[in-house]
Amino acid sequence: MSFSKHQECDPQKEKLKRMITKRVLFISISIITAIILVGYSITVGASQLTAIEAYKVLINKIIPGLFEIPDNAELIIMNIRAPRVLMAVFAGMILAIGGCLVQTLLTNPLATPYTLGVSSGAGFGAAISIIYGVSIVSTTLGTITNAFLFSLIPVAVILIGSRHSKMTPLTIVLCGVAISYIFSACNTILQYFADANAVKEVVFWSIGDLSHAQMWQIPYVAAMAIFFFVVAMVLSKDINLIRMGDDSAKSLGVNVNGVRLVAIVLSCLATATVVSFIGAIGFVCLLAPHIARIFVGGDLRYLIPASAAFGACLLLIADILAKSLISPVLLPVGAITALLGGPVLVYLLLRPKGANTV
Repeated sequence: MSFSKHQECDPQKEKLKRMITKRVLFISISIITAIILVGYSITVGASQLTAIEAYKVLINKIIPGLFEIPDNAELIIMNIRAPRVLMAVFAGMILAIGGCLVQTLLTNPLATPYTLGVSSGAGFGAAISIIYGVSIVSTTLGTITNAFLFSLIPVAVILIGSRHSKMTPLTIVLCGVAISYIFSACNTILQYFADANAVKEVVFWSIGDLSHAQMWQIPYVAAMAIFFFVVAMVLSKDINLIRMGDDSAKSLGVNVNGVRLVAIVLSCLATATVVSFIGAIGFVCLLAPHIARIFVGGDLRYLIPASAAFGACLLLIADILAKSLISPVLLPVGAITALLGGPVLVYLLLRPKGANTV
């Protein structure tokens, strides 16, 4: 009898082993692909540079004096190309993790931090600064500061609402949609009375583009990406239990409302950081988790790192296309992600249900 049980367990163990191997393989391939894309993306541009030069410059910043590099190559890479590429990596991570958490916790495949009003709030704050020059900080940081502060308004509404009433996933989504409409309406009114140049700048900012990125911004976004990833992984066990149902999770000792609130608020804060620097680049937070879920399933312990790595790859690919499709013209990265993401997302959502890995 023990022998028959052993025979039954072996196929299950083998199946689990294959599943884990597949998940780890996808994450590993995504990380390696992202590293390769970083080097290649830095070479794309009007000035001819090699991937080896790009990696040497980046390594020299970590270990000074290790390689000899021409001054012009270092200047181009560190001042122009590296900020775009590094921002793509960390912004892609943040947007993908945020989309992964929000979709899971709100049990809505189309939910993202943008759905909750973060991008609309940031757009309105940026419009006030661009059109009227009104900002708490009267410097070039005015637009960034305004965008960040106004993107926090939806977060504040969720926090206040959770204190005074029970915020269900549906309530949170509807509240976010309502806030988005309000900010969009206010933004439209501002643009209606603005001059053409200001409107053009607002529209360009709202599309989202990596050309806004500067090297001084990278440490802030990198720190947020690492912090967000670590906290998300810490919460992944509880969120996995919440996926089984609120009642089941509560019976296992999970503070469902607390975990949901912390994860959603942190997702919005991290996304607000990205949006305030580079605008609202869409579809990364929506598309990356869907594709990652096909390969690694719904287990957050694997889905979070898979989404982060694939999100970085997705934004790097969009950046390469934005720089190379109509060279030397730089297309907005937000437009490229929408062109890539729209058709793919429609296909994923219309696939037979049995083809999706949950």
